[in-house]
Amino acid sequence: MGLVLKHVNRTKAGTWQYRRRLPRDVAPIVGKGEFKRFLGSTEREALRNFPKVNVEFERLVAGARMRSHAGQSVGTPLEVHRQAERRAQELAATSVYIGDRVLPASDPEAASVLRDSYLSSFPYDDAGEPVGVPEVEGRALSILVNGGRLSRPAPTIEDARLLYLRERIEGDINETAKTARLRLNMEHLSAASVDKGRALTSLTREDARNVKDYLLRDLEMKPATVRRYINGVCALINFGMTEFGLRDTMVNPFQNLTIRGAETATTAARDERSPVPEPMLPVLRERVSVHAGEDLWRIWRIVEGTGCRLGEVTGLLVSDVMLDAGIPYISLVPHTHRRLKNAGSVRRVPLIGDALKAAREAVKAAGNGPALFSRYGRVRGADAASAILMKHVRAVTEDRKIVVHSLRHRMEDRLTLAGVSEFDRNLVLGHSSGGMSERYGGPDARLKVAERAIKAALSGAGDGDRGKGPRRK
Repeated sequence: MGLVLKHVNRTKAGTWQYRRRLPRDVAPIVGKGEFKRFLGSTEREALRNFPKVNVEFERLVAGARMRSHAGQSVGTPLEVHRQAERRAQELAATSVYIGDRVLPASDPEAASVLRDSYLSSFPYDDAGEPVGVPEVEGRALSILVNGGRLSRPAPTIEDARLLYLRERIEGDINETAKTARLRLNMEHLSAASVDKGRALTSLTREDARNVKDYLLRDLEMKPATVRRYINGVCALINFGMTEFGLRDTMVNPFQNLTIRGAETATTAARDERSPVPEPMLPVLRERVSVHAGEDLWRIWRIVEGTGCRLGEVTGLLVSDVMLDAGIPYISLVPHTHRRLKNAGSVRRVPLIGDALKAAREAVKAAGNGPALFSRYGRVRGADAASAILMKHVRAVTEDRKIVVHSLRHRMEDRLTLAGVSEFDRNLVLGHSSGGMSERYGGPDARLKVAERAIKAALSGAGDGDRGKGPRRK
């Protein structure tokens, strides 16, 4: 019977050779993709030399990985453990030769021999502990020696952050802004002595109060601003609790944290933006009509006539505009370049009067392009449109409460004054409402109700000549 060993083969010359591919992460560091060593001319020599050559391979891999991680962390204790578990599985599949016996590396005796052989290549300190052992390799050997029963480290805040970043932020349309906000939240936690290495289960209500006090006292933030940051931290902890299966073992200490003044500030925030006053509207329309580009003038008219958010209009595709339907409308759905605020924002909004005229002009101007407004139908396109339109608004008024979004507030006021119910207003404006889909059975019915609502809002005094609009010069 011929010699049968993993990674061992007989050459054409009749000698025995150890041949094994290097892991993908190691090959670029070593500079080759395969490890080969001469084992001997006979089976006996090959058996005798196999263990030390196999250990040489393991040392080569471990050393390369250690060099690749020199000067940088290999991750949190939980991440190290996970990597070590995978490494331990690889080691368990190998064989260890003790005398004339061939044992699987998962055998307790073989695992101990493998560990001792590996650690012998490192220097020892005065306490007799090896120095410089890579974290992953060292823990993998411990897992192997303990029969795979080494307990996992507790998930930390940093573990939650890394997972939240990977699952909730990476690839998002607002990835840069959300990553920056998450990083800032982590900085605030650290400054308040809540280190990122803290186990989630060790967090206390006192920790939450310390973070709150740091933001209020040391950074002198307004209560409403503190509330936003605390909500961000709370969302991160909630995510970690769910993903790491900690819901039954802990309570989120940042949940329902009292911040005096935040509730009042939140209520007052509703007054930060005012509807466009009726006497000011013709002046604004004249300014935008004459001085802004034609695409911005059309955007303004659609926002004014529908109450849509600016980003909802700038992100429209030509295919979203249904001009030939029984009731012409725009279909607001999420796109890769433009998300919608919430589930209630997915809706059909009727086009009536000047808004319909502006939509027809926009479709014609778009030609064969996919975007209704090619200049602004992109990521952050709404910000660019807002910046330009706000210059024209400020040319008319210095009132800081009057902004482009004030057109939406104006539509909401007109709907309210026309006696339109809250449910029907939500159909037009896209406010989130869980019961909306139950109240109205289908999109056609909702479109008819929304059309009736907008007609009621636009039928008031002063709207009769809106369809004409100022002439461009």
